[in-house]
Amino acid sequence: MKKQIHQTVIELREGDITTMAVDAIVNAANSQLLHGGGVAGAIVKKGGEVIQEESRVWVKARGPVPTGSCAITSAGKLPARYVIHAVGPRMGEGEEDEKLRRATLSVLEMAEKHHLSSIAFPAISTGIFGYPMDRCAKVMLSTVLEYVKRSTALRLIVFCLYDHSALEVFEKTFLELLQAEKP
Repeated sequence: MKKQIHQTVIELREGDITTMAVDAIVNAANSQLLHGGGVAGAIVKKGGEVIQEESRVWVKARGPVPTGSCAITSAGKLPARYVIHAVGPRMGEGEEDEKLRRATLSVLEMAEKHHLSSIAFPAISTGIFGYPMDRCAKVMLSTVLEYVKRSTALRLIVFCLYDHSALEVFEKTFLELLQAEKP
């Protein structure tokens, strides 16, 4: 599913985010940027240890990445140029929706800061962090929709979802949000 909003195409697709040939893919990270499992583990496995090493350097120089923030590294051997490591909330820690909104927004701002025109998001925090898929879709999609209404250099924002059920949730939510915006 694709929809153009102003100058930006928002695309929802099922697939492996590590294969995306975009300027940056987004990693659902932890504050220490330790990429052991899930999307993070797959990114390092396919992209190379350089991604983990750059993450260590980032944390050593700047400290842990706070929830709702992000860091950026190269993408190693991946087709993307960069990996933006977004730290989303863990369910039960409080203010999860606002933290996920801030994490999504921080990725968009990081992409702008680095003059990127295309990025691919996973469903942040829905793995081991336990965030419900439907809430994730609503928060992330509404944040992106609001963001692309203003001037942005981002021309393509992909939500690359790991399975068909996640894609269906995002598609349903996307259609609902678009319908709610109609006068």
